Amino acid sequence: MDRAYWRRVSLVTLWQVSASLCYYTVFAATPFLREAFGLTRFQVGLVVTTLTLGYAVFLLPLGVATDRYGERRTLSLGLLGLAAGTLLVAGAPSYALLLAAVFVLGSVYGTAIPGTNKAIFDNVAAGKQNTAIGIKQVGVTGGSGLSALLVTGLAGYWAWQAGFLVASAVGVVVAGAFYTFYRGSGGSAAAELPDFRTLLDNRPYLALVAAGVFVGAALFTTTGYTVLYVHESVGSTVAYGGVVLASVQLFGSAGRLLFGWLSDALPGEPRVRIGGLLLGQLVASAGLFVGVASTTSELGAAVAFSTLGFFILGCTGVYYSCMATLVPADGMGGATAGGQLALTSGALVAPPAFGFLADTTSYRASWLLLAGIAVVGAFLVLLVIRWEPPAGTSAAVAE
Repeated sequence: MDRAYWRRVSLVTLWQVSASLCYYTVFAATPFLREAFGLTRFQVGLVVTTLTLGYAVFLLPLGVATDRYGERRTLSLGLLGLAAGTLLVAGAPSYALLLAAVFVLGSVYGTAIPGTNKAIFDNVAAGKQNTAIGIKQVGVTGGSGLSALLVTGLAGYWAWQAGFLVASAVGVVVAGAFYTFYRGSGGSAAAELPDFRTLLDNRPYLALVAAGVFVGAALFTTTGYTVLYVHESVGSTVAYGGVVLASVQLFGSAGRLLFGWLSDALPGEPRVRIGGLLLGQLVASAGLFVGVASTTSELGAAVAFSTLGFFILGCTGVYYSCMATLVPADGMGGATAGGQLALTSGALVAPPAFGFLADTTSYRASWLLLAGIAVVGAFLVLLVIRWEPPAGTSAAVAE
């Protein structure tokens, strides 16, 4: 792989680390938000839902803007917006304004998937794309893990908002560096909304999108409640909960790298090969959610959550790689937008439901709910493997 490849992938990954560092501060700060604003677990879930709602609402328009103006502009401006949104969350004086601030933060994170995926698929040669996507997706888990350590660690020395201020400063610096050094494929004045009618005729794609709802529900709820659960149910300090969340993200990064490499390296027809990997990840996640529900010790929580992170957080790169086998290359932009909307849609409902069950029944019931969600997602992926895509898709060409 040449120097230009590594330069481009490194810049995109650095951008993703910084963007996720800002965005995931909210997930790491859930115990502090609960204490500062007197929230129930259900209201904590609403914070995560509102953050995700902002992301979902602006994802498609920002995807079109990325196609029109190029990823260099939209990613640079998006990271500046994330830095500003992080400051708004840190300065929110009431619960209502906190919800407004996290909505703003989520909305500008909508530049992430369209921009970084465009940077990879437009500028990386076929045969290297799945590995590049896996490396780039490590930026999500890497940034989230750093935010967990940053927010929970600095809270012990200063106010809980200190980590937010550092994340915002990092965002500004990296935005400037990215705009200065990145050279991408540019935009297109002819960019328009994706052709969803064609996608609706693609049964395996629809099954994968449906599975994405359940993947997103399991993934975002896990990251949203890890620190709070380890603190309240296991009885550890918030700082230790932050370490556990960072470990979840670290193992998730390893999963994204390994499964991304396997997506390129394993033999067989691409749709079946990559779909099989995703199916295995979801089945393993379902079993591990049951294991998490039974954890009672700090060490047990660290082991259970880290192993869970390897599989459930390792899903997203494989999810997009599988999608690339179901649609033509020139339809990947619209397909990605639909797939990401599915992931975020799951995160709109599941966190409050998880919190409500924890408030009214027990945390065990909440984790078992996620286990059931993972099983449904696995069944839908099985349909992706069994159903043949329409002629003319990437999968059909590969065959």
